[in-house]
Order: sequence, then C-alpha cells, then structure tokens
Amino acid sequence: MATARSTRKEHDSLGERDIPGDAYYGVQTLRAVENFPLSGIPLSAFPEFVKALAIVKKACALANHDLGNLEESKKTAIAAACDEILAGKLHDQFPVDMIQGGAGTSTNMNANEVIANRALEILGHAKGEYQFLHPNDDVNRSQSTNDSYPTAVKIGVAREAMASANAVTKLRDAFQVKAKEFADVLKMGRTEEQDAVPMTLGQEFHAYATMIEDARLRVREAGSLLLHVNQGATAIGTGINSPPGFTAAVVKRLREVSGLPIESAGDLVEATQGAGEFVHMSAALKRAAVQISKICRDLRLMSSGPRAGFGEIKLPPLQPGSSIMPGKVNPVIPEVVNQVCYQVIGNDVTVTMAAEAGVLELNAMEPIMALSLFQSVRLLRNACHVLADKCVSGIVADRERCHDYVYHSIGIVTALNPVLGYEKSAAIAKEALATGRSVYELVLEKKWMKKADLDEVLKPEKMTQPRNLVVGNE
Repeated sequence: MATARSTRKEHDSLGERDIPGDAYYGVQTLRAVENFPLSGIPLSAFPEFVKALAIVKKACALANHDLGNLEESKKTAIAAACDEILAGKLHDQFPVDMIQGGAGTSTNMNANEVIANRALEILGHAKGEYQFLHPNDDVNRSQSTNDSYPTAVKIGVAREAMASANAVTKLRDAFQVKAKEFADVLKMGRTEEQDAVPMTLGQEFHAYATMIEDARLRVREAGSLLLHVNQGATAIGTGINSPPGFTAAVVKRLREVSGLPIESAGDLVEATQGAGEFVHMSAALKRAAVQISKICRDLRLMSSGPRAGFGEIKLPPLQPGSSIMPGKVNPVIPEVVNQVCYQVIGNDVTVTMAAEAGVLELNAMEPIMALSLFQSVRLLRNACHVLADKCVSGIVADRERCHDYVYHSIGIVTALNPVLGYEKSAAIAKEALATGRSVYELVLEKKWMKKADLDEVLKPEKMTQPRNLVVGNE
C-alpha cells in the first residue's frame, strides 16, 4: 500500500481537487462541504443515518454479486467497509451538511467515497486509486441517489423510532405509577379553566399515560410504513442500469443486513417521487408532540404557585428559578419539553411543505425532510427520558389543597343536580358564589338534604366513578 501523503488529487467532471491524504471521503464530498455551509449539522450527527447508508451499500454489493454483477473481491471489501461503519467507525468521515441541494446526491456520494476508499485499503491499495474499485462504478452499482438516499432515510428513521420506544414506554409507565399513587386524591376537574366536577388526580394522570401510549402506537405504526422502500428504482423508478431481478435481490439482502421486515414498494415510480411515508411519520411525531406538550402545560398549571397558583402538585425542584427573586423555583422540565414539542411541530410543517414541493418524477427536497425527521425523533426520545426521570417520577400531590378545592368549589353542585333539580342547584351555586360560603353549608342550612344523605351523594367514589357503582349495593 502506498505511503500516506498530506494530500492526494482526485477529479470529477468539474475538474481536479486536492483532498486531505488521511480523508476517506473524496472530491464530491469536498465540494458539498464547500457548497452547503448551512445548518452546521453534518451527516455524522445522526449515527443511525450513517449506518443506514452502510446497510444500503452493503445490501447492494451483496445483491450485485448474487446476480453476477460484482466480483467476489470487490463485494467482500465493500461489505467489510460497510461493517466497520455499522460498528461505529469512520463516522467522522461524513461531514456533508444534512441540508443540501441535489436531492441527497452529496450524501450518497459521501457514502460511496468513504466506502470505496476504505475498501481500497482492505484490498491493499491507496485511497483514491479508483481504477481498482470505484465509488460510482462499484459502490454505487445498480443504484441512483434517487433510490439509495430515501431508502437509507427510511431505514435510519425507522431504526431511530424503534430505539425511541423505550423512552416513550418509560414516560407512559411513569404516569401509570403516579396514577396508582394518586388514585385516592380527590381534586377539582376543570373545563375552560373553570371549576367543573370532581375527579381524582389518579384519573388525570392515567389519562396522560393513555395519551402517551397512543402516541407510541401511532409512531410505531408510521415506522412500519417506512419499511416499504424503492431500492432498485434507480433514477425515476424504471430500474435503468440495474440487472434483471435486482429489486427482489436487493430487498432480500436489505432484510438480512438490517434485520428489519423491509419490502419493496408496490409502484417504484410512485415511491421515487412520492413522500407519503415521510409525511405520515412526521404527522405521527407531531401528534405525539402535541399530546406531550398539552400534558406539560397541565403540569405547569397544576404546579403553579406555590401560594398564589393552583398548587395541586409539587414538581421536583431542580435549580434556582430567578437571578433576582430568592427562593423562586421554575417548572423547567415541562418548559423545556414544551419547547421541544414546538420544534417537532415546526418540523412537521417543514416536512409537509417539502413533500408537496416534489416535481414530476423526483422530490428534490428530501434532505430537509430527512433532517426534520431525524431531529424530531431524537428530540422526542430525549424529552421523554428527561420528563420521566426529572419530573414525573418525583411529582408529589398536595392532598389537602386538592381536597379543599373540591369542598369549597361551586362545581360539586353538579352532583346534587339529580337530587335537588336544576333550579335549586343553580340557586345554591349562585348564592355560594355571591357569599363565599360552601355549597355543602348552604344545602344543610336550607334543610334541603339531611347531612347523612348529603355526605352519601358527595362521596368521592360517587362523584368520580359513578358508572362503577352497583345500584342497590351502595
């Protein structure tokens, strides 16, 4: 193998450039780095994406060899280079910005060049000696950016979504634990920020757990749809420049290499120009973000105070909340998770607009969709961990305050409506509101009900779980 040089020369159709001698990427990667200094977020920021590119390239090499379209030595070297990337190596050699023109061509060529140069070393050659193994002719054989790039995005996002399941499950479980702990905490339910009817804090937290589980199921469902890929479509879906049988062969190899139940899209022309699966996944992530954000707003409201707010729950104190107000502690975790959710919701708008912008046989806006999806999955995963560990698991209920709100609320008059009728109940509510006295006190004073009967009607279980009571067995 040739000795290392400080630089090496590589050329493409635009001319010759000097490449750092120790770089595994090549001339097209260099041009992309120079042309797209945009987000500062390189491909290497998303390891699952880099690994997905390696999965695609390895599967293609194996499929080409299966069909007699790539010699054994090249297949073995390309597969070995891909295996190193799958093991976490060479990721620093993927410096191209996630946002790029060219529908992902720069990403595809970054992968082709890194794999080719590492494969050359494995074969005993120097980087850049492409006469022995070429990024386009060998690593990219039977492919186009237009099928390899979206396939890698789908595999990478699907793998990230699956990896995120544990975080979402942890958050769901944290709410379920609190739902059981707070099952006997009577509190005032509210609609439109006004007193409504009593419920338990456990019911409220159980509803949050249900929301999280629903979000998990929808993301999982969307992730499964990403596994319908257009690999083998090449440029526009017709499969030009690929050998007969390549689509079936490469999908079989993709399943083997990835361990995922990958299938070929039913219509490769549609799958090459359409972005429906990306929109569906983004919408599922947005739905999860909306649900989680709503929960965080509730936690902030219920914990407001400590003296002049709701003060129904206490969040774990994590850090001082003010540079000027001593003793102030802010709900920083729900606040930051709200912000994460806003970013995910904004990313969904980006995916929606980018998907709509596809023209004829290709959508050139796939890179921004890729960034948005990878970012959203990562943000939600991290937010679920933080919310579960640093907030929900440490929430404490102020039982006495919750109880006092119920028994001093006008809202409990709703429970008396079936006994007193609407007119009397409305009169009691109006008087209680005007005088500041409790509904309970006024009903007894007017002798509209006996204390024992009133206490029976206002039993917590009667107000919070009326459907679970058996008639005649009270």
